[in-house]
Amino acid sequence: MPDLSQPAGWLPLAFMGLMGAALLAYVVLDGYDLGVGILMRRADAGQRDRMVASIGPFWDANETWLVLGVGLLLVAFPKAHGVILGELYLPATLMLVGLVLRGVAFDFRTKAHAGHRPWWDRAFYAGSLLAAFAQGVMLGRYVTGFDDGLLAWGFAAFVGAAVVAGYALLGAGWLLMKTEGALQQRAAAWARGSLRLTLAGIAAISIATPLVSQRIFDKWFSFPNLLFLAPVPLLTVLLAALVWLALRHQPRTDDRFCWVPFAGTTGIFVLAFLGLAYSMLPYLVVDRLTAWQAAASTEALWVIFLGAVVVLPMIAAYSAWAYWIFRGKARDLSYS
Repeated sequence: MPDLSQPAGWLPLAFMGLMGAALLAYVVLDGYDLGVGILMRRADAGQRDRMVASIGPFWDANETWLVLGVGLLLVAFPKAHGVILGELYLPATLMLVGLVLRGVAFDFRTKAHAGHRPWWDRAFYAGSLLAAFAQGVMLGRYVTGFDDGLLAWGFAAFVGAAVVAGYALLGAGWLLMKTEGALQQRAAAWARGSLRLTLAGIAAISIATPLVSQRIFDKWFSFPNLLFLAPVPLLTVLLAALVWLALRHQPRTDDRFCWVPFAGTTGIFVLAFLGLAYSMLPYLVVDRLTAWQAAASTEALWVIFLGAVVVLPMIAAYSAWAYWIFRGKARDLSYS
């Protein structure tokens, strides 16, 4: 391991942290609006308009975090970028197709004649579903070290389905906070239906990750690491129980605690991400490529780091400002 007191030692780790933070922000923020798109198929026309209104001010900016995360991978870790996207070119292409389709559908539904709008709603649903499933497949392939066996691809497909459920759970939690009446009631039911598969996917990744690598197995199950890391799965179970109990009593007539399912699900996602990050560190590709092996030159990293120090607070600030301005319940959608 390089000397962490020197820039060549700590800069690659800093960029791993920045990249991880950007991808985690994307999963939570774009995850809920992808989830809203996935759930549109189950709503009627009036409810679909309210669902679109709930994510309208945010969804486009949420994708900024994906661009930032992949951009940091490209400029800070060019070798890893080539390996990872080279292995994931098919699901990555499908993800981009899905994101483009949902973006076009979102804009076109605002200008389409009433008779054409349901077709654009279906396109928005299809694009959201395709993007979410492709991201899950990418995660499953990454966790298994890009193994090409049938079992590995089956695992990736299962993780894809679990990510769809996880995004639907986030989307339903978002609708519980942002809507009222019948749509809020349906959102609670949608969330309850998505919770089990979401937790099954997290459990599957948690089991598969140490089985793929002896190094990862030793990091989790050797003493005293096992004792220090025990709070991660325990907190996940507690948050899952909290979300389940909250959903059993939602929606409430006084609208109290409507934020609990979304906040609890976000906490579950954060814990799952931290567990995966701990498993991989300091590798960008499982047992093949470390952050130091994949990093660009120290001089280039310094330039990129200074840019990130300026850009990241700006992105966080305007995102926070947008969420503050458009806080509260979503209003009726109008195209006049």
